[in-house]
Amino acid sequence: MRISVIGCGYLGAVHAACMAKLGHEVVGIDVDESKIAALSAAQAPFYEPSLDDLLVEVQATGRLTFTTDMSAAAGSSVHFICVGTPQKKGENGADLTYVDAAVSALLPHIRENDVVVGKSTVPVGTASRLALLVSEQEPLAHLVWNPEFLREGHAVADTLHPDRFVYGVSDGNEDHPAVGILDEVYAAPLATGTPRLVSDLPTAELVKTAANSFLATKISFINAMAELCEAAGADVTQLADAIGMDDRIGRKFLHAGIGFGGGCLPKDIRAFMARAGELGADQALTFLREVDAINMRRRTRVVELARELCGGSLLGKRITVLGAAFKPESDDVRDSPALSIAAQLQLQGSVVTVTDPKALTNAAKRFPELHYQKDTDRAVKNADALLLLTEWQEYRDLDPYELAGFVASSSILDGRNVLDPAKWRAAGWTYRGLGRP
Repeated sequence: MRISVIGCGYLGAVHAACMAKLGHEVVGIDVDESKIAALSAAQAPFYEPSLDDLLVEVQATGRLTFTTDMSAAAGSSVHFICVGTPQKKGENGADLTYVDAAVSALLPHIRENDVVVGKSTVPVGTASRLALLVSEQEPLAHLVWNPEFLREGHAVADTLHPDRFVYGVSDGNEDHPAVGILDEVYAAPLATGTPRLVSDLPTAELVKTAANSFLATKISFINAMAELCEAAGADVTQLADAIGMDDRIGRKFLHAGIGFGGGCLPKDIRAFMARAGELGADQALTFLREVDAINMRRRTRVVELARELCGGSLLGKRITVLGAAFKPESDDVRDSPALSIAAQLQLQGSVVTVTDPKALTNAAKRFPELHYQKDTDRAVKNADALLLLTEWQEYRDLDPYELAGFVASSSILDGRNVLDPAKWRAAGWTYRGLGRP
């Protein structure tokens, strides 16, 4: 099939490459000339494992091209909207500027029987509004909402082998003509057994925000338990293991630590609350305010623990932060708890050095006042305390005996609870975890 992908940021670039991998003829379209130039050279403008190799592979087939010219969408039968929906400045709601602009620019190029497919995460009600615009332009075209469920660091696999598909169509029926077209787009993963659900448009829009809100709630729940464990002298890791054995609960996302960040969960739960308020259902989501508050409180708690590690004062202490990205296998520093903590430590008088395998360039753009060092050995040199805040494998594999020869004081705060406390303490380190005795 001929497919256009509007928006070539994180979601769009991955989606375009994967659709070409599935055998479709794909054009990726974006207004950012530098982004298009990089992608045309088979270089992703962000770090995502295996994406560069995939770009090289599919571009060699001739099935994938990139351009800034929206008219290139003409002739495609399916058009994916993959632009960002950031949080509005000064508000909790989602900014739909890019979505509206993408659809408006696409409208003159759609034909009868074309399918416009929204993948961006939007407030419920957006799809119905956009469907009217599409039908006014071309009454025989269709708008579908097909939410994405990508995990950064696993985006290629999540696109080629997703755990489910959701199609939101105007009437919510299986026999809607757009359903068969999307089934053709996703024929390969559907053939391997990937389940799909056909719903109405509002339900499809709610799926991603509801899922993210549930995951955020689960993370904040275990972090609230970490606060209680610290007060009671209990171990939150063992607590999570115990309750996670209940198959109604499960162990995933029960990892106490510094909280969640990134470009999805924080802004999505805030936008969810904002939209619920607009619909007069704000009381249904008031619990998300506490979810958000618990999450932000973790950052303050890490600063407090760092002060304790440094003998009661942060002033002049050399602190090395291991990790800048909001999660491993990513260079994304949007709302990164690690960077927020690093900045708070510096504001309180610490001399902070941040290291990360992939995210330092982005981190320096966000917090240029911090000191950055890619080499881990140099970063930890003469440190009074280490803070492991992003659980990259190379930090999990650090040898505490070897590392002790570099630092000024053998003190470490394990902000992700991924290290073996007994091993580090046996090597002479003062070890602190979150919610652990």
